[in-house]
Amino acid sequence: MELSESGLVPPGFSLAQTRGKFTTHNGPVYRADGAGDVRSGIRILDRHCNGMGFLHGGMAAAFSDSALAWAVWDATGRMSVTLKLTMAYLDVVREGEWLEARPQVDGVHDGMVHVHARLIAGDGVCEGRAAGRADAVFRLLRRRPS
Repeated sequence: MELSESGLVPPGFSLAQTRGKFTTHNGPVYRADGAGDVRSGIRILDRHCNGMGFLHGGMAAAFSDSALAWAVWDATGRMSVTLKLTMAYLDVVREGEWLEARPQVDGVHDGMVHVHARLIAGDGVCEGRAAGRADAVFRLLRRRPS
């Protein structure tokens, strides 16, 4: 594992290079390095936690939304906006844990992309446990980025 400003980062992940202001401020977020591997990860820091000391649901949703958008970009090569995001929270994620989103595009039709992600929490070394699921619909934007 590599040590970063936010703690240990599992092998095969690098700091996300294409981050907007919101993600830069609330991250750091990491992306898998391998071709076709659209996993995203984040080491949970104090600022990501609620008053009870575990991951804030809004932060989990923001992280999931970013991870899903990355999967949409990888599958289509186009920018998109979120039309619908549904979260299922299955377990608490504590400060210091690694949270990984494992997205999968379910379908693309008429400019709409259906995508979901399993959220896995743990130390970043062992397999981890199911912490949540995110389901979303994205609208592809007409313009391709320059």
